[in-house]
Amino acid sequence: MKKKVAIIMGGYSSEYKISLKSGNVVHDYLDKEKYERYRIHIFKQKWVYVDDVNAEHEVNKDDFSIQVNNEKIVFDCVFNAIHGTPGEDGLMQAYFELLGIPQTSCGYYQAALTFNKRDLLSVLKPYGIKSAPSYYLNLGDEINEDAIIEQVGLPCFVKANKAGSSFGISKVNEKDRLKEAIEFAYKEDDEIIIEGFLDGTEVSVGVIKYKGETKVLPITEIVTENDFFDYEAKYEGKSQEITPARISSRQEKNVIQAAKRAYDVLKMTGFSRSEFIFIGDEPFMLEMNTTPGLTTESILPQQAGEAGISLSELFGGAIEEVLPKNH
Repeated sequence: MKKKVAIIMGGYSSEYKISLKSGNVVHDYLDKEKYERYRIHIFKQKWVYVDDVNAEHEVNKDDFSIQVNNEKIVFDCVFNAIHGTPGEDGLMQAYFELLGIPQTSCGYYQAALTFNKRDLLSVLKPYGIKSAPSYYLNLGDEINEDAIIEQVGLPCFVKANKAGSSFGISKVNEKDRLKEAIEFAYKEDDEIIIEGFLDGTEVSVGVIKYKGETKVLPITEIVTENDFFDYEAKYEGKSQEITPARISSRQEKNVIQAAKRAYDVLKMTGFSRSEFIFIGDEPFMLEMNTTPGLTTESILPQQAGEAGISLSELFGGAIEEVLPKNH
């Protein structure tokens, strides 16, 4: 019997378009012989199954089932391809846990923690995971530019605390641009993290559970034409992503150790992709994504390909990890 897999995509944030692309790639590459694949669009105004002729069928939120041709369909597994809320911040994970439906991303606590950049870096610090000097602001807080610059220096990065795909992020070189950058970040979130600029090689490290093992994928070096790895650089070709990264064996060993330690310390499952910048041989963590991009151009699929894992194997492997072992 084929397993029925709901591929959830879309979401409530600025990242929904990228998520739809990721979800469709998962749909297209999942093994049709093993899985019945259902594209489920999750938006604030509707949760719907979109069939092959693009007709929409409402999702029953009571049990996450659908009705197609008078037949009720329940799912064996959910493949989570939502970037941002509610798929990357723990909401969908908690919902599926309550319903007892296996899903491919990490647990709700891990999702909520990693989605909050400030909390993630604070939790990992005692375990030896380094990060840039930082300053936190909540909406309504007094903005003391001198105190901020004293803490993090210039240039610095002003980031929305809970947003992905580089939405709400600015690089600030002069003090008088700080308020403008803060207002820009507040458009995405009511919490802000301001970080000191780390001048070094940026890399992205994918970690997955594959065939029962925690596997660190080949490392990708990020070389951007823009001032930093922003939305244009990520999605509009303004960057080079070089896999494997051109780093020393010591740097490689250190960043593999840091990425795997972060994954294990947090009791992660599913896919994660963490960004680091090297200062000398030491990796400094920027963030961790738990539903990273899954388009054919995205970093994690590139890394899997370098490791000899096809997209079909990557996506199918994630499902096999969470299905009951005697299925």
